[in-house]
Amino acid sequence: MLDWLKNINKEYPDFWKTYLAKFEHKSKRYVVFSTETSGLNPDKDVILSIGSFAIVNNKIHIGDSFESILLQYKYFHDNGLSNEFILESKMKKLSEPEAIHAFIDYIGNAVLIGHHVDFDVDMINSALMRLDCGRLKNEALDIDVMYRKLIDVNDKQFSLDELSEIFKLPKSYRKSPSEEAYTIALLFLKLKNRLGIK
Repeated sequence: MLDWLKNINKEYPDFWKTYLAKFEHKSKRYVVFSTETSGLNPDKDVILSIGSFAIVNNKIHIGDSFESILLQYKYFHDNGLSNEFILESKMKKLSEPEAIHAFIDYIGNAVLIGHHVDFDVDMINSALMRLDCGRLKNEALDIDVMYRKLIDVNDKQFSLDELSEIFKLPKSYRKSPSEEAYTIALLFLKLKNRLGIK
């Protein structure tokens, strides 16, 4: 029936209320992020890890970052995967609720930047729904869309490797969302400059 009626007096978790309050002011901070997921269906798949960096005044702030492995035991068990990479990783390991809570605290009202960012946002939104929260309110920019706007092309998408090659970034053998986020951050700064975004 009228689903939106259920949410009118809904009691959200405290961290979500704090997040929503941050949108009274516009942010000058960008957060570049990337997720590693168990698949491509936000309704069925889960986030396995997140990596992100902040950009302020056209500078990547390595110290202003968020990185976590999400302990999705059910997914690993259901898919017969080993926990080796979790044990070997030096990244912070959090349950999905803890990681999403921490990530929401970290991004605040920043503008989100990603490569095919709609998918990453959908994955975060699915995790938020499991926590009885709403959807992300952040503005999001996609470096693929920015590049296509720059060259006036609508009928082709560009992979991160293709964009890295076009902008002559050193070839990296990305192994984590943080390494991917750093590459996206470098590309965003180049595209932002060329497109004249303040």
